[in-house]
Amino acid sequence: MSDKPAEQQHLKDEGTRLQTTAAGATAGLISRFVIAPLDVVKIRLQLQTHSLSDPLTLSQPSLRGSPIYKGTLPTIRHILQHEGLTGLWKGNVPAELLYICYSAVQFTTYRSITQLLHQTFPPNSPYSLPQQAESFLAGATAGGAATLATYPLDLLRTRFAAQGNTRIYTSLPRAISQIYRDEGPRGFFRGLGPGLSQIIPFMGIFFAAYETLRPPLSELHLPFSTGGALAGMIASVIAKTGTFPLDLVRKRIQVQGPTRELYVHRNIPVYEGSTLRVLRTILQREGFRGLYRGLTVSLVKAAPASAVTMWTYERSLKFYAGIGLGGGSGSGEFATEREKEERQDTK
Repeated sequence: MSDKPAEQQHLKDEGTRLQTTAAGATAGLISRFVIAPLDVVKIRLQLQTHSLSDPLTLSQPSLRGSPIYKGTLPTIRHILQHEGLTGLWKGNVPAELLYICYSAVQFTTYRSITQLLHQTFPPNSPYSLPQQAESFLAGATAGGAATLATYPLDLLRTRFAAQGNTRIYTSLPRAISQIYRDEGPRGFFRGLGPGLSQIIPFMGIFFAAYETLRPPLSELHLPFSTGGALAGMIASVIAKTGTFPLDLVRKRIQVQGPTRELYVHRNIPVYEGSTLRVLRTILQREGFRGLYRGLTVSLVKAAPASAVTMWTYERSLKFYAGIGLGGGSGSGEFATEREKEERQDTK
């Protein structure tokens, strides 16, 4: 074991593969349930093309019966008034599956890529990578792999959350069957391009910032949080703001297809072409602010979501290591080169 305190060890050096998978899935499950209402609000705002500041977009022919959302709390009140409490948890089933699978793939891939980088560029050698570069590469790869593996669930989550009182999809199995019948296998991957374009730099920036901030912040004695949770909050805000327009494009493309005019927003435009073309179209029609619809609630959501995820992940990892899941607490065949060197130093 390392002679460093547990909170000082880096995320990528902890736990076996089974432990990181189980801890990642647990973190995703709890995090998703906590922030589900904010996620629904974010999706509704991202899909809204009309603006209170532009009277031309608020005419009845333009709205086609679509609601007008403005701000996080008014949107929550509107959903509660017109759709009830359950409206804030629409899409929760595919979203729970998404977060569990995504977190498990993300953390497992992150650790595996880090181990590969340690083998390719041994620490303390002339060819070793800087810590930030290592975290960026591992985080970007983990984010891309998790996005690709779970993307159909992400699309299903968006479509269920975008439903109003008119139920396009009555259940998850019927939604899968209907999309496959009407749109084919490619229908499950609408918006994958901007999704990968967004998530790879997001996760790279997030993990690089998190690994950089966690050691110094762990020294702080915070009354309502831990250093790891605070590091997760700050890293998430930085990464989310920089990549938000791509996330908005992904949501707009995910609801394209034969059901486009049946969601709560019935005036969603048709988007064709590349990600850059869609970005230009939104910029021309809605202005710069159109690219950042829902950013506020996204940041409000991202901070507690990341904090809950990282806080739960670290404690779940300790729990699974404590009960011996997967064979110990990071030693053995899954130990990284850095861990092996540290054990040698303690002998």
